[in-house]
Formats: sequence, structure tokens, C-alpha cells
Amino acid sequence: MRLFGYARVSTSQQSLDIQLKTLKNAGVKVSRIFSDKGSGSNTNRKGLELLRIKVEDGDVILVKKLDRLGRDTADMIHLIKEFEEQGVAVKFLDDGISTEGEMGKMVVTILSAVAQAERHRILERTNEGREEAKLKGIRFGRKRTIDRSLVLSMYSQDIGATEIANQLKIARSTVYKIIDDMKKDNTA
Repeated sequence: MRLFGYARVSTSQQSLDIQLKTLKNAGVKVSRIFSDKGSGSNTNRKGLELLRIKVEDGDVILVKKLDRLGRDTADMIHLIKEFEEQGVAVKFLDDGISTEGEMGKMVVTILSAVAQAERHRILERTNEGREEAKLKGIRFGRKRTIDRSLVLSMYSQDIGATEIANQLKIARSTVYKIIDDMKKDNTA
């Protein structure tokens, strides 16, 4: 069994010193400590990629805290399962959590359930925020760049959709969409 360490901070202004010291004190050789400076949401983390390559069956990865491994619970679970498939255990020193043995499998299962609940809560909050914004009149999507009144004015002068599209350098389907929207507004 070889010990490896992983440390991460979110910005280049933050220091890895405390995490590195903790990993060294836990018995990890300096040559086996991998680190990243950058957001956990960045999936291209060189330290993590090197760690993935170096570890083998029976190795243990030490991490100071849960949130240092992944950007959120789902990402962390994905990484833990990936390491588990390689036969590599992960221990979180500050949290007292380890993925070793049967208890470790239970921990991964519990964390997976937490990750699923977290995704569900985020989705609910996002939808609530979207609905609230709609009630306040906020529109989503790209801003309109076509002068709809000009399209309707040309259409009311009996200029055909193809000619309007050619003159305004827009798609004919866009002209039809604007005309259909106007007709819906007039019937409502």
C-alpha cells in the first residue's frame, strides 16, 4: 500500500501550504503529493490527471477535506468511484471519512444519495428562480436583433416574405415567425 496525497485551492492567490503540511504529517512522501490551483469546476486539472495515472490497486489517496477533491458532491462521487474501480481508496483526513472496506462502500452509497439530493435541490432552485424572473417580466434567450416593426410594415404593404427576407438579409422562416406572432397577438 502506497500513500498518495491530493491538495487543491480554488484560486492562484490561495496557498496550498496547510494542505501540503497535513498530507506530509500523515506520512505522504513529497514526491507522491499532487496539487492544483484552480476551480474544482475545471475538469482539466493537471495534478488530478497525474494522480489518476500514478495510483494502482491497493494505494490510498489522502485528501485534507471533502471539498478539495471535487467541485460538488456529484463530481467527488464520480472521482471516488473511478478510484474505487482501480482498487484505490480515498481518505478525507479532516472529515474522518474513508472509502476502504465495507464501511467505505456504505459511505460512497450515502454520498451518492447526498449528491442526487443536491442535484435535485439545485434544479428546484433554478426552476424557482426562472419562474420568479418570468413573473417580473424578465425574458430569457438572445436579444432580438431584427426590427419586427419594419418586417410587419413591409408585410402590410403587400411585400412577400421572400422579398422581405432578401431585403433585410434574414431567413424567410424568421419573417413567417414574426408574422405568425403578430397574428397570434391580434387574435388574443
